[in-house]
Parts: sequence; C-alpha cells; structure tokens
Amino acid sequence: MTESKLIKGIFIGAIAGAGISMFDRATREDLKYKMRIMSYDAKYYLKNRDDLKLKLQEKADKLQSVYNQLSQDKQYLTGKVEEFKALTPQVKTLVLDTKDAFVQSKDEYKTIVNNDEDDFIMPVLAESEDNKYS
Repeated sequence: MTESKLIKGIFIGAIAGAGISMFDRATREDLKYKMRIMSYDAKYYLKNRDDLKLKLQEKADKLQSVYNQLSQDKQYLTGKVEEFKALTPQVKTLVLDTKDAFVQSKDEYKTIVNNDEDDFIMPVLAESEDNKYS
C-alpha cells in the first residue's frame, strides 16, 4: 500500500514538474523542435525499415565493440593486479633490504667520521715575521 502511494507521488511529481517547466518559453520551443524531429524520424523509418535495421545494426556493432574492448581491458587489468600481488612480497623484501643497507651504511659512516675526529689534530702554523705583531 505504501509502495503504491510512493509510485503515485513520483508520477504526479513528474507530471507537475513537466507542467511547471512548460512556463519557460525556451523549454516549450525546444520541446516543439524535438517533437518535430522525432515525428519526422518516425515517419521516415516507417517507410524505410531497411534503413532502421541498418542503423540498429550499426548501434549494436558499436555496443559489441565497446563491450569487447571493456572485456579485454578487464582481463589486462586483472592480469596486472595479479602480477602486482605476486611482486608485492618481493618489493617489500627489496625495500626492507635497502633500508637495512642504508642503516648499516649510516652506522659505518658515523664510525668512520667519529674515528677520524679523534685522530685529527689541527696543525699549528708558525707565525711569519710579517704577521707576528699585527
């Protein structure tokens, strides 16, 4: 019972909306133009059914072509996702190994730099006679 009220309400709302939109002159003119074109097309295809069949076949062929392309794209993407899933553990391992190598290198660099600082003594330069009392 509630469903029938909902459907009635939607139908009445659509009719009211269409009626209200007809108050706009541009909308009325556009509707008249589209109705004339549709009427002309309907009369033409009633007389020329072979043209209608040809046009429908062209549309069906285009839709089939789009469907085939989407199907191929889906297969390609599915394959790439599977490759990615297979590579993910390898990439994770590679990233962790690289990180460990950098951390180890960083520690080695620190050791080298710290050892060099202890061994390095700044030489004392003898003053020249010219700069002795400046």
